Amino acid sequence: MDSALQTARMLIERIVAAETPRAVKAKALAEVIRSLRDFRWVGIYDVGLESVSVIAWTGPEGPAYPVFPIGSGLTSAAIREKKTIVVGDVRNDPRYLTALRNALSEMIVPVVDSARQKVVGTIDVESKLANAFSAEQAAEIEDFARLALPLWTAARSDDIQ
Repeated sequence: MDSALQTARMLIERIVAAETPRAVKAKALAEVIRSLRDFRWVGIYDVGLESVSVIAWTGPEGPAYPVFPIGSGLTSAAIREKKTIVVGDVRNDPRYLTALRNALSEMIVPVVDSARQKVVGTIDVESKLANAFSAEQAAEIEDFARLALPLWTAARSDDIQ
């Protein structure tokens, strides 16, 4: 594991453990992921019963759809299949919700609460380059999703109390 990846893992663990508001943690998570590989845009999303909503993002502009129906876009496939969806050229995928100008590649990584067997969030990564994401990069973001799971599970337990 390279040192940049080790540093990113360490930062994510610190972010999740910090005593700061959830939105601040989510923004910091997005920034760590974006800076690691110089991605164009990263969004952190909640998955509800009927909709998906942005918690935080980092990049040149905000999301075109801060809230959208759970059955829409590439995100719906990631949620349904509980697996990472990588599209090398979004112009050729009818599931893509045109969200950002100049985005060509998109990767949606589900955050899975294995105790509940449910997708509770997603990490959305976009690039202005076609075929920008490798299998190795997908595995890295999947690892980050596992590390960041407390952003969703702690929020749920806070809501219950």
